[in-house]
Amino acid sequence: MFKKLILVGLPLIIIGWFVYGYVAEAMLDRSDLDLALAPAATTGVRPISEIAMPPKNLMAAEGVNPLPHGEPAQQDSTIIAGPIDISRRLEKDELAFVHLGPGHFGAFNSSEYPDGRRLLWSNGVNGLYKLDYETYEIYDHLPTDKAKEFTQEWADDITADLDENNGTTALYTSYKALSPLMSLSGIYTVVGRNGWIYIAKKDGSIVAYGDSVKDDPASKIELKGKFQLPAELAGASIGMNMSFDGWIIFPMEQGHLIAVSEDLKEYRSIRLKHADTEDTSTQSVGYGWVRNSIAIDKDGGIYVASRNHMHKVIWDGDQFSTDEKDGAWTAKYRNGTGEGTGATPSLMGFDDEDKFVTITDGDIRMNVTLFWRDAIPAGWKAPEGSPSNRIAGLAPASMGQLDVQKIQSEQTVIVAGYGALVVNNRPRNIPFFLPKDGNSLGLLNGPLGGNPKFQPYGVQKFQWNPAKKRLEMAWVNETMSSPNGVPWVSLGSGQVYLMGARNNEWTLEALDWATGQSTFHYILGGQKWNNEYSGPTIDEKGRVFVGTMWGRARIQPKLVSTRVKDN
Repeated sequence: MFKKLILVGLPLIIIGWFVYGYVAEAMLDRSDLDLALAPAATTGVRPISEIAMPPKNLMAAEGVNPLPHGEPAQQDSTIIAGPIDISRRLEKDELAFVHLGPGHFGAFNSSEYPDGRRLLWSNGVNGLYKLDYETYEIYDHLPTDKAKEFTQEWADDITADLDENNGTTALYTSYKALSPLMSLSGIYTVVGRNGWIYIAKKDGSIVAYGDSVKDDPASKIELKGKFQLPAELAGASIGMNMSFDGWIIFPMEQGHLIAVSEDLKEYRSIRLKHADTEDTSTQSVGYGWVRNSIAIDKDGGIYVASRNHMHKVIWDGDQFSTDEKDGAWTAKYRNGTGEGTGATPSLMGFDDEDKFVTITDGDIRMNVTLFWRDAIPAGWKAPEGSPSNRIAGLAPASMGQLDVQKIQSEQTVIVAGYGALVVNNRPRNIPFFLPKDGNSLGLLNGPLGGNPKFQPYGVQKFQWNPAKKRLEMAWVNETMSSPNGVPWVSLGSGQVYLMGARNNEWTLEALDWATGQSTFHYILGGQKWNNEYSGPTIDEKGRVFVGTMWGRARIQPKLVSTRVKDN
């Protein structure tokens, strides 16, 4: 009898699940598909000499990446020239790698020590590592209780399985590869000028680590300080940045914004607007009321995206303010999914340029959305479909001829000058038995993202036209794939670099920032080189360093060109 019930009941459950899914999807509001596409660009890329770059935060460590996304504006761009080369497979000595375990998305540099050495700090599932910047030698490791579970042998077995099969039948292997990330905390960290690395813990504490011996980068990791938030504020934090006066700033998933002093002695907090009227509960892992990190400007503006609104909070060096008379504001953005933006806000425009904060919104087909950072120009009329007059630009990420109907991202919009770039991370095929949306898609664009059956395609660049005061479409490359990582722009070489895949092997791709055409690509190899949600960063020598599934890699090609390309 039991077998009969299974044979009859299971098919009915499956059929019902599909019917419910298709009916629910058919009932969704798809007004996002009615928005006008961005007009074609009428201006070219400006010379570097005409572009105002974000100011450096002198309270952070010196170097290219002391903070997430490089600097407080969260642009993921630099004037340092990256490599220019021909397409080829890299030789073994052109790739450096160190095994650290899962979840090392970011690595953050120290300032130079008196002897010329520099550190890379990296915090992941297996704990905090202190690495030599040049050799990748591990100086010290502060392990978590997971370090004995997620060993190199464990990781190598998964990599071998994925090299043998990363197709549909490898979903369980993909799940095993991603499962450690459920215990990850403190992936957003900052390194201060004092040499301390600051990490937010799940228990509501902020800890700082540094050298046990002054001016000795090879010395042991030492706890330098700890601050415990009061119980009413403790919880899951998301993201981290540093103000220009040295305070550690981070939002909590449920709507508080926190500042902790450099010495971890004091804190300030404020509750974001609408947190008292909206449901601020976390919908699922990674889907809190605040889902990603924050951007900061030199004048104390802090930019946070909640589930339905973009917020500008003012920091005066001692207190937060959400009062409009102090320059703060809150603006609604489009949110057809109801889940809000997954993007870290990024800042566009400095000095005498038009100034914006940029996100991708929460529509099913996300839109690149620019908000006026400061006062809204007199007589301004927002683009049609905008829910707030503060919106300056609104452009669907259609990916050109791919004409995607669904696209969402957990990535910041990549900004350089007036250019804004987004990539498609939605798998091109989804097995019929998997949900069409949500965290399950990470099984496909993560560990299986290099498989041509799943890997998403499409890179699209928009740019602001200051003369016509509108957001335009600069170019789209429908054949390029960036399965899961955040790209990085080098204005010095005129390229945008992204981690891609070709023929089931992982690559570094270089596209011309002005035209979107492929310049060259490096073949790195098999699944060991899957960047799994980490993005490339260019260091002072023009090399590219990036996280992988199980550690950190550096791409150090021979005969790297360091010429500056001025378009």
